Amino acid sequence: MNKLVIGLLSAALVTTGAQAQKAPAKVKTTARPTNTRSAGVAKSVAAKEAPPVGAKPRDFTLPAKEEFTLDNGLRTRLVPYGQVPKTTMMVAIQAGNVHEGATEVAVADLLGKLLEEGTATLPATQLAQRIAQMGGALSISVGADQTTLWASCLSEYAPELATLLADVVIHPALPAAELPRLKTDLKRQMALARAQPGVQARQKFTGAIYGNHPYGRGLPTDAQLDALTLEQVQYFYRAQFGGQRTSVYVAGRFDAPAVRQAITTAWSGFPQGPAPRIEVAQPLTKGDLLTQDRPSAPQSTIVVGLPVVDPSNPDYIRLRVTNSLLGGSFGSRITRNIREDKGYTYSPYSYIETHYRTGNWTQNADVTTADTYNSLREIMYEIERLQKTPPSSEELKGIQNYESGLFVLRNSTPSGIIGQLNSLDLHGLPETYITEQVKNINAITPQQVSETARKYVRPEAMTIVVVGDKKVIDPQLKKFQTERKKPL
Repeated sequence: MNKLVIGLLSAALVTTGAQAQKAPAKVKTTARPTNTRSAGVAKSVAAKEAPPVGAKPRDFTLPAKEEFTLDNGLRTRLVPYGQVPKTTMMVAIQAGNVHEGATEVAVADLLGKLLEEGTATLPATQLAQRIAQMGGALSISVGADQTTLWASCLSEYAPELATLLADVVIHPALPAAELPRLKTDLKRQMALARAQPGVQARQKFTGAIYGNHPYGRGLPTDAQLDALTLEQVQYFYRAQFGGQRTSVYVAGRFDAPAVRQAITTAWSGFPQGPAPRIEVAQPLTKGDLLTQDRPSAPQSTIVVGLPVVDPSNPDYIRLRVTNSLLGGSFGSRITRNIREDKGYTYSPYSYIETHYRTGNWTQNADVTTADTYNSLREIMYEIERLQKTPPSSEELKGIQNYESGLFVLRNSTPSGIIGQLNSLDLHGLPETYITEQVKNINAITPQQVSETARKYVRPEAMTIVVVGDKKVIDPQLKKFQTERKKPL
């Protein structure tokens, strides 16, 4: 939940205020007359400054790695990479908000915060000092499906860091004295998040499509957080943590035999614990239109979307490229339409949120209140236009270059490689998913983009959420619903 809240909250804080005004109108200019010589010089300079032709996209080559599994089921990936004398590590434990019971919402988040409070032999201040002396840092986050520990250090301390991470997970102090303070921190975070229209809209959307599944739960209330006990935290730890659900990833520069020995020695005592398990959600596609009143709001927060496939589906790469062309990149069609051309919003964006064996696509925008109807109409227009008419080869190639470039950038650091490997493990994907991804991105045709839009981005099945001033937006939404019964 921490990842979700922080991500939504950051986006909301960035856009709030700036999006209350329309994007600046374009200024029309009239070209000044020029003589033939000047035109010739300008043409010559432009020709000299033309960018070089891009090279053919190359597939990503996964660095050579060492893999081993301990008797308790813990899996390890060691990936020597780069020349910088630093090591990055991640411990991924398949224990997150999806594993919480109905009466223990946010217990995983509380456990994550308690893990930061030190081990049975190393208080929080000493833990922080030890890691700082290694030239590194430690962060712990809790997501829907996993709890992750990220750490880094100078290469010479890699074996020591591997041992320290095991101590944090296997021998947590879980101090009862810190529980009130940590609950207060969580309540403050939740209160701040709940006040943001982007979070409100997103929570209403996920609740509509995921229902009673943990993915659809709202943010915990103060009463729910107050009711959590240390005994519940300890039980969640014993019930959900263990070697079978844990993977350790190491990337960068390090002494591989020494790190392997450190991991084997430090983690061998970790109980086997439960087998990996995530309850697969069965999302709903009801096509509802939901609102939440925000009196006198200068803008409406819109979330439009529906359930889609996850990375284990063969269509996922096509869907990702379709998303980038439609609304997921700065030069995408919806962005050009409602930001650049119409000025209804400042930074609209679409994205695919993935979970284990499920996902959802959403278009998100904070638009001027008076243009709520216009914005929804234009969003649907662009979706249906793409469904009916394939993009040009030139437009698609630009998006393919964008997606290929992002993929290469994500894999250019040790943490990026670790993230890719963890994603493969979580979704049960083969290594070819990343080693052949650039090739697969660039093999997509314009016709396949239209087919994908027709198959997955279906306006009639979308849940629409609007948070705004109801007295202003309700008439617009009624008009939109009436218009939707007719082809745009």
